[in-house]
Amino acid sequence: MRFGIVILPEHPWPRAREIWRRAEALGFDHAWTYDHLSWTSLADRPWGATIPTLTAAAVVTERIRLGPFVSNPNFRHPVPFAKDLATVDEVSGGRFTLGVGSGVGSGFDSFVLGDPEYPARRRHERFVEFVELLDALLRFEAPGDEGIDHEGPWYTARGARMAGLPAQEPRMPFAIAANGARGLELVARLGDGWITNGPSTTDDAAWWRRVAELARSLDETAARLGRDPATIDRYLSYDAVAVGGRFALSSVATFEDAACRAEELGFTDLVVHWPRPEGVYAGSEHVLDEVASRFDRHRIR
Repeated sequence: MRFGIVILPEHPWPRAREIWRRAEALGFDHAWTYDHLSWTSLADRPWGATIPTLTAAAVVTERIRLGPFVSNPNFRHPVPFAKDLATVDEVSGGRFTLGVGSGVGSGFDSFVLGDPEYPARRRHERFVEFVELLDALLRFEAPGDEGIDHEGPWYTARGARMAGLPAQEPRMPFAIAANGARGLELVARLGDGWITNGPSTTDDAAWWRRVAELARSLDETAARLGRDPATIDRYLSYDAVAVGGRFALSSVATFEDAACRAEELGFTDLVVHWPRPEGVYAGSEHVLDEVASRFDRHRIR
């Protein structure tokens, strides 16, 4: 079991710098930040840009893996975004993982550029094209030729090139967020990892039951497509809802229970959120310190 933590981009950089450094010092395997222009209940607060934040975090850390949790097509085009990704991967020395999802159908990110509210099927079609084009761009190995041409329903690229390649070959890992059948097929085709936040219910038993069903669905989908399910890392985002009315770092017992259950279901990674004093992701930094001291017991597999 590996452990990750999401650090919201809500702090001035002098404070944020210390949080990213501390996440590494505590022994987290990976640290993430959200990729939104504005976010739900924190829309009236300062909110930093994702790629500059991750680039700065790469400069002030040495070991921990970094990434967005998760990027989506609502306000990004694959051509400029691929260059951003390749650059931060190079700056980090190959410590970057791309968390990517289809994006929700409502909210500020969805409408800020004037797009309509797309139904789920249309958002999935856009997402598949987004991921496939990112994959092609980041694997591009011949910057001197005519580049990549693409003409799709959602994106156009003409002679797109990567002037500077990712540090990781053939590209950085893709961790694809998906809960539906078509999304799991995309994971099995192009994902190095799978991210799930489970269902929207806060009922403890129902949430874990559904997470187990999703894990089995990924196994079945991968096997059907000829992929060994064991080759896909599995990231469980525990704090997407307050399961049982609690966030992961509200107590040591809550974290321990989540880690043990996730491990029993075959998850390779558990992702929680840096504790906030109140509201969403409320928790304690004392709990954070204590759970970090217990990581090793869950890393014995």
